[in-house]
Amino acid sequence: MAIIKKLLFFLTDSFPHPYKVSDARKFIRNVLNEVRKKEPKNIVFGIEINGEVVGCVGLHKVKHDHKAEFGYWLGENFWGGGIMTKAVKKVSAFAFRELRIRRIVAYTLLNNEGSKRVLEKSGFELEGIAKKYIKKKNKFLDVYQFAKTK
Repeated sequence: MAIIKKLLFFLTDSFPHPYKVSDARKFIRNVLNEVRKKEPKNIVFGIEINGEVVGCVGLHKVKHDHKAEFGYWLGENFWGGGIMTKAVKKVSAFAFRELRIRRIVAYTLLNNEGSKRVLEKSGFELEGIAKKYIKKKNKFLDVYQFAKTK
């Protein structure tokens, strides 16, 4: 339970808790429906290790030939091994090559040093702090704003 609470604390968006099988089915259904579109606005890639999904990387608010937002999560048992950095690099390359994206923006909570390192190692540059950008549990939180351009 502590692992789930920690993970939820670092996510910038709302996430159902407890996460039920019905939540997973709804998520997968939405991902599949979106990817079938000619120009999907959200594209999500799962991270699978030994047959188990341990995280995902997503491009959100995609505007083909222009920009997208990055989002990602990884189970805490897999933190610190370079998995997410590799995934972020691969999905960034995909976005620039296949979607002709010119700018990818990513946000991370100020206290999420691991996520900040992932973005820096993946070639994202810190653009600044977006004040009160996230509303979580009725609190407004500041975030780092990173971007990578081509």
